[in-house]
Amino acid sequence: MLPQKPHFALLDGLRGVAALAVLWYHVNEGFAFAAATNGAGDGIIRSFNHGYLAVDFFFLLSGFVIAYAYDDRWSQGLTIGNFFKRRLIRLHPMLIAGAIIGAITFLIQGGVTWSGEAVSTSAVLLCLALTFLFIPSVPGGSYEVRGNGEMFPLNGPFWSLFFEYIGNILYALLLRRLSTKALAILVALLGITFFWFATCNISGYGSIGVGWTLDAVNFLGGSLRMLFPFSLGMLLARTFRPRPVRGAFWLCTAMLLALFAVPYIEAMQPLCMNGVFEMTCIMLIFPAIVLLAASSMSVSTTTKRTATFLGDLSYPLYTVHYPLMYLFYAGLIANGQYNFTAVPWQSLGVMAGSILVAFVLMKWYDAPIRKWLSARFLK
Repeated sequence: MLPQKPHFALLDGLRGVAALAVLWYHVNEGFAFAAATNGAGDGIIRSFNHGYLAVDFFFLLSGFVIAYAYDDRWSQGLTIGNFFKRRLIRLHPMLIAGAIIGAITFLIQGGVTWSGEAVSTSAVLLCLALTFLFIPSVPGGSYEVRGNGEMFPLNGPFWSLFFEYIGNILYALLLRRLSTKALAILVALLGITFFWFATCNISGYGSIGVGWTLDAVNFLGGSLRMLFPFSLGMLLARTFRPRPVRGAFWLCTAMLLALFAVPYIEAMQPLCMNGVFEMTCIMLIFPAIVLLAASSMSVSTTTKRTATFLGDLSYPLYTVHYPLMYLFYAGLIANGQYNFTAVPWQSLGVMAGSILVAFVLMKWYDAPIRKWLSARFLK
């Protein structure tokens, strides 16, 4: 067994904060989706609009943590096969659980597409099997069961984990081998390309909310969303020097939530100003937050416990909450409910239910099975 390194407790905690932000963002996404579906809105999320940037923050954290944890282990006997086993043990058990919950909620919803067409049980089972294998659905295929083009229609946010897997593969095969100078050049080139993509509105969405489906612009955008912050995170891990700040966790939490709460910026000339804001967050503010939190290793017991709990909860919450959101969205559409004031208790209930399901799976499924798999396969 390779020696364990200390965890960045505050980074774990910020991952949890970001996961909770995604949860609240998706509640608000439901209002916009329901309004657009019923012809009562334009689909723009009116509250907590930039919560989707939590995904880009996740990618930055992932690059930082993986480089910190593994860069110097390759010379100590870590193999590519062992690295992949470690990442699969960390990520895949909850993917399977999230896929099963997604299939169950799809059937509870009636087993129909968003347009109301019935889906065969065999198509649902095929979609479930492909999700287990992490093979994305092609838009329009018989197993693309929701009919709106999602890469993983039983659990939409899995698209970001698909790109996370790609990032892990690229890290093991290529990125870890780059010198710090070569990595810095790659980060600069990716940053320029991503800035062009966001500020010239290449997606046509007015945002970088791309990657969730398998068309050309979404695959390009999703790749850039992962590759740039992931590589930047690696670079930060190799070069940062601790500069502790008192109260860093709460300061970083406030900064993240403030950024996520910024309303959509509609100006498109001379550049897409929403894209300018997004890139400012990803290129400048998120790295500063990561460095600040990573520098502050010595914190109070209460802060450390809070951060550790949020960090443990973050991945289970991210992987299981969206199937419950599908049921929530279906209710909003059916009843013509387009804002929080119309369904406050249902909104809070779906959030609380998501957290409860995530906690139960974290405690009695994810942690035990990862422990068993580690003991069985990581000799």
